[in-house]
Formats: sequence, C-alpha cells, structure tokens
Amino acid sequence: MRSQRTHEVITTDGVTIGGTVHGDGPPLVFLQGIMGDGDLDWQAPVDQLTDRFTCHLPSWRGRGLSSDHQDVSFGRLVDDVLDYVDSMPGPVGLVGWSAGGNLALVAAGAQPEAVHAVALVGPSMPWLMDEHDRAALGAAAARMGELAARGRLTEAIRAFAGFPFTDGDLAVAEDVGYLDAVGRYVPHLLNVQQQAMAYDGPTPEEPAVLGAISAPVLVLYGSDAKPHDLAAAQHVADHVPDAHTRALPGAGHAAPLTQPEALAEALAGFVLSTPRSV
Repeated sequence: MRSQRTHEVITTDGVTIGGTVHGDGPPLVFLQGIMGDGDLDWQAPVDQLTDRFTCHLPSWRGRGLSSDHQDVSFGRLVDDVLDYVDSMPGPVGLVGWSAGGNLALVAAGAQPEAVHAVALVGPSMPWLMDEHDRAALGAAAARMGELAARGRLTEAIRAFAGFPFTDGDLAVAEDVGYLDAVGRYVPHLLNVQQQAMAYDGPTPEEPAVLGAISAPVLVLYGSDAKPHDLAAAQHVADHVPDAHTRALPGAGHAAPLTQPEALAEALAGFVLSTPRSV
C-alpha cells in the first residue's frame, strides 16, 4: 500500500489549494484536466510511480481538497499552480493532462527556474481549432449546460466528454466510473468555460509563451486521438526550444484512464532522464 499524505497552499487571494501526496523521490506535480480533480484523473498512473517519485495531485479551486472561489479564470488557475510549486523545495516536474497541460506550459514559461521538466498528456488547445472543431466543442458545451440545468449531471458530463474522448475512451470512462464521479463538477466546469471566454492574458499556444520554456518538454498523445489533439502536440513541438513528441499506441485522449501503465512508464523514463538541480 502506498503512503499518502496531503499538502496545502494558501494562494494570494486566500484560497486553499490541496492535493494528496503519494510516494517518495523527486517531486512530480500532476495537473488535472477540465472535467475531474487531481485524484480522479491521476490515481491509476500514479499507482505505478510511487516507488520512484513523490507525486502531488492538487485539485483546481472548487474541486477535491481545494476550497472554492468565484474567480476560476485561466490566469488565476495558472497562479494557483505557481503558488503550489513555490511551496516546494527545488525544481519540480510538471505533468498535465488536457487543460492541465495548458496550465503547465504557461506556468513553466512564467517561472522557468521552478520547473525542470514538463510532460503533456493529450494536449488540447481550443485556440488552435478550426471552425468545425470549435463549433463541435461549442455544441458539446451547450448540450452539457442544457442537461445540467435539468439536474442530469452525469448525462451532462457524458455529452461534453464526447468531444475530446474517442468511443474507446468513453467506454473505459464508463466502466471505471469516471463519468459518474466527475458529474458533480459540471456546474464548476461551466463556470470555468464562461470565464475562459473572457480571458485576454497569455495563452499556451502563443509562440512567445512556448519559446520562454527552458525545461525539456515531452508531449504524449494517443495514436488514435482526434486530429485537434495531434495538431496541438505538433504545435508545441514546433515552438518549444527543447520539445519532443511521442505517440501512445492505441490510446485516444484519455490515456490516464485507458493506458495508465504505459503512460506511467513513458513519464518515468522522460523525467528520470532529465537532470534536476536544486
């Protein structure tokens, strides 16, 4: 059985960002995707890594162990990541799934001395999507809102997940109970999306943001993921000075759920090969 404890940080606006902590070794901070929380998104891969790393699983404000606040803008979520990282000694590795990868990129560019390695899993960048994909994302979000207004939260998150997830992703997410578990966060997710539309600060697709990242970056994407995931992965590789891509064979967008063992080994190999100076 892995050892578990918690780590809490008070942000500059008074919010408690809490995360469970597992294992021993160099620190890795795992950043959740837009639908779940730190534990729900990362529990399966982290089970494979606790003998090699100290794994931090913080949740966004309003989720998991973290307290809530009306400000859930993209810039504020980046600041929460930086506050959490600043509370730890020495540089850390950042691992982000989907929207969590976007936070990891902006945080690593803003504070390069605090991060020694960045790994993205299933990157998703709406700013890069073509008109068709943006319309499909908008339709999925609208349907989620309609179902949420009727109190049908699990159906709402299922409707939204159908945009980034493949059919295989959805089947596994159903089987492991992920969609049922994250349905309670739908109102929070809708608030995040609404505030993201009004955000006008640095975003992770900007060449200046990506060019400021000095840490090595590994972009892991599913070989069966949808085209917008592949485009985001290539965009990062084209603009980060030290970036590499790697396909996870047979995976879609949801590799932390569908291929936790393969994902964990890819992450461990990358981070352990990246020098960490304290």
